[in-house]
Amino acid sequence: MALNIKKIILKRVNMTLKNPFKTSFGTVQDKDFFIIEIHDNTGEIGFGESVAFSSPWYTEETTETTLHVMRDFLIPLLKTNPISHPNDVPEIFKVIRGNNMAKAALETAIWDLYAKQLKLPLYKLIGGTQVNIDAGVSLGIEEDTSQLINKIKHHVNLGVKRVKIKIKKNHDIDVIKKVRSVFPLLPLMVDANSAYSLKDIEHLKKFDDYNLLMIEQPLGHNDISEHAVLQKELKTPLCLDESIYSLEDVKLAHKLGSCQVINLKLGRVGGLTEAIKIHDYCLMHNIDLWCGGMLEAGIGRAHNIALSSLPGFNLPGDTGASRDYWYKDIIIPEITLVNGQIKQSNHFGIGYKINQKHLNHYLIDEIPFKNFK
Repeated sequence: MALNIKKIILKRVNMTLKNPFKTSFGTVQDKDFFIIEIHDNTGEIGFGESVAFSSPWYTEETTETTLHVMRDFLIPLLKTNPISHPNDVPEIFKVIRGNNMAKAALETAIWDLYAKQLKLPLYKLIGGTQVNIDAGVSLGIEEDTSQLINKIKHHVNLGVKRVKIKIKKNHDIDVIKKVRSVFPLLPLMVDANSAYSLKDIEHLKKFDDYNLLMIEQPLGHNDISEHAVLQKELKTPLCLDESIYSLEDVKLAHKLGSCQVINLKLGRVGGLTEAIKIHDYCLMHNIDLWCGGMLEAGIGRAHNIALSSLPGFNLPGDTGASRDYWYKDIIIPEITLVNGQIKQSNHFGIGYKINQKHLNHYLIDEIPFKNFK
């Protein structure tokens, strides 16, 4: 069965987070990104969301490069190559190096369209088994630790299953110690976003005293080998994020012993097809796995929720309630937590409708592409 794409529309939107999100590499409050609509010849629409930031501080991709690559390379490839299954898309896109976030934005929309054509929820289509997804939360750097503790209390009261706090050099042990004094048993992890080097081994060993779930990406953003050196020195599990772009990266990290946990992000690995391969490998090799977030709006969150249904996701992810991030999300219904969990929708595709009023409020540009074969 061919997908029969009729047109693609890129809708550029700008949404403002309720609170600035600060990490070791920068601060985000305004999110400039694209909603992707892929229409078939029956009027069905698949939705995707780009996740790159305006500046290249997480990866080299940005909102502008995402537009350039989708418009000038990827969408022309979709115009000239028939698709019978979403798994065909990475093969079509492989002539373009890198640019995984641009690829994922289109590929995930195709998965949503395909699930709707088959009249299946996306999570069931990909073999998901977890109907209720444990939710965690990721909290940015707060110069005033009392503010951070207040935010943690808020999320703990909502029932979140895990809290992640961002750290950086000279803003780590003291913060962790204060958080632990208030929440001695809280499932807690820290994310360094590559703030350290192997010169900091003795300092990083101090983290072992605080019963952390993991330390996420303490070393270089593209490093795998040095993390293996560090993991041998620490009792606390390391988690790789920025340096995992593909299944091959996961295999190498596993072979070297670079980490015990993988943070899997759809945008970073190029979409759902590669994410499923990584999931299957982690499940086979007993590697702990969770779904990371990129401050997505509702469509991106819905894709993350579907991905998290796969049985190998054994740790709470970063996907939380819409209202904790956005004044008004762009989906109906908005994502909510019940006892710290998000329930899968049994509606077709990603399971959520678009709130056109809210989407139009945030809309700053619209770029259509027609003339598909």
